[in-house]
Amino acid sequence: MAVERDRSTDTELWPIHRELVPVMERKTSRARRNQRTLLIVYRIDCLQFANWSESIFREMRAGDVDAVHVTIAYHETFRETVAEFSKWNRWFEQFPDLIMLGRTAADIDTAKATGRTAIFFGFQNPSPIEADIDLVEILHTLGARFMQLSYNNQSLLATGCYEENDPGITRMGKEVIKEMNRVGLVVDMSHSADRSTIEAAELSERPIAITHANPHSWHPALRNKRDDVIKAVTENGGIMGFSLYPHHLKDKTECTLESFCQMVADAAETFGVQHFGLGSDLCQDQPDSIVEWMRVGRWTKAIDYGEGSAAAPGFPPQPHWFETNKDFGNIEVGLRDVGFDDADVASLMGGNWYRFFDENFGPAL
Repeated sequence: MAVERDRSTDTELWPIHRELVPVMERKTSRARRNQRTLLIVYRIDCLQFANWSESIFREMRAGDVDAVHVTIAYHETFRETVAEFSKWNRWFEQFPDLIMLGRTAADIDTAKATGRTAIFFGFQNPSPIEADIDLVEILHTLGARFMQLSYNNQSLLATGCYEENDPGITRMGKEVIKEMNRVGLVVDMSHSADRSTIEAAELSERPIAITHANPHSWHPALRNKRDDVIKAVTENGGIMGFSLYPHHLKDKTECTLESFCQMVADAAETFGVQHFGLGSDLCQDQPDSIVEWMRVGRWTKAIDYGEGSAAAPGFPPQPHWFETNKDFGNIEVGLRDVGFDDADVASLMGGNWYRFFDENFGPAL
């Protein structure tokens, strides 16, 4: 299936192919002629929470991964989050040939040119700001670039997707969105409920993100997003990263590459290819104790199985075609097989995230 795209937001020098190649034939008013446009392609994954190690850093290089948005907080306080920044500073010092801190899209170019992966930080919960709006700017200065307004449960800012009722963005949430817009900390609604997400998209003066989820119409997981939610985000200039986490996939671990890529094609046809990228939610090498922390934190003494069950409480196995950071090339092949051309493959693999980073990580003008 050939995938139509809205070219209204295309930029002529956005990435198109893994190599520098001639990419399109243009018509002029005088004559038809071929032009060679030299463009760069990126591989950007907008969500991972791996058990980080030198081995994984080397796998990112083996997979030509240019940038990764890394979760450094689920339920952590401000001080605990600062300790996570410190941990990463040590890794940047220990492995300067493999990874580097990312603050702007330009850092992805630096990483690519020097054979490294740029690491961007984000929070899956607003817990690092505690109840203090001034911490938004401080955390952005430290390197944070994404913050979810809620993680499954109700927060001080918004409602999570596991709550029975969703009253929408709170009074504090409205003020925090303004502050996030001001400094360049992206609003992420991946684990938020529908009304809260739609309101965030409408309230935010800058585009928001759903960094890791899939369409609910393809697989009706609680965390996946209904069409009206995706529409609200994309119509306001936002972007969504497709998740490879098995609980978000049709047929879970048994999901086929063709099924996943056809889902991407259907979403691109409906909402526009320029509004999508990858947010794999890869939790490579993590022990099952970590998923318990993610789900439970400090908010309950009971065990919450989230999208799992008592019979299968841990991390589900990844599909065989996407198990590690070395497997992004399989997705490129799959996207071409369902009809995407080189330009759209490049946009989905990283070009759209690159543009989004470039436009949204700095202070508001």
